[in-house]
Amino acid sequence: MSAQAPSLPRARAASQGGKRLAISWQVPRILVYLIGFIPAVWWFELGLTDRLGADPMKALEHALGLWALRFLVASLAITPLRQLVGINLIRYRRALGLLAFYYAVLHLTTYLVLDQGLDLAAIVADILKRLYITIGMTAFVILVPLAVTSNNLAIRRIGAPAWNRLHRWVYLAVILAVLHFLLSVKVPIEPLLYAALVAVLLGYRFLRSMLRKRGGRAPSRASLSARKG
Repeated sequence: MSAQAPSLPRARAASQGGKRLAISWQVPRILVYLIGFIPAVWWFELGLTDRLGADPMKALEHALGLWALRFLVASLAITPLRQLVGINLIRYRRALGLLAFYYAVLHLTTYLVLDQGLDLAAIVADILKRLYITIGMTAFVILVPLAVTSNNLAIRRIGAPAWNRLHRWVYLAVILAVLHFLLSVKVPIEPLLYAALVAVLLGYRFLRSMLRKRGGRAPSRASLSARKG
């Protein structure tokens, strides 16, 4: 990890060529983790006090998985926010990605321990029988090496180009996570909203990549403002 930011949050605005105002909020990264774990503590507290309804295990499992998806989507939104809006939260992207993985671990643990009772035969049968569980497990397996290598030491050891290629697998992981969500509920209204958001985030990246390869100009905050004008 890089050096810690100042202990007090502050906003920093930087002008680039007089054309763009970039706002960078600086708070300690540890604060992002502390805030990020509040939902987990809250949901476990609801479970311990028997306030999760008729099926507390399913409610807890669903909530933890949903927060994993939310943090994963939030980590993917960092780059478009910086490029299009000028809000620079890039220093928190790693924390958001790791929070997504930690919630995925809690989600999986709830399924393995509370749902299946660590019955290996039942777990394997469930994975093979239910497509949404197969997809969810695949997404988790993809996230494991991404989480393990989310540190500066890994970047130095495998090299930045290889590290970047490895971490592009997050795109497949988030697609599979959304599919897992879609197939696991009867009324897919909320999953469809996340699917649309993921489609926009990945579509934006694809468009920028195509324009860059063609030597064109990728969409930016300034160009979008000019088009509106």
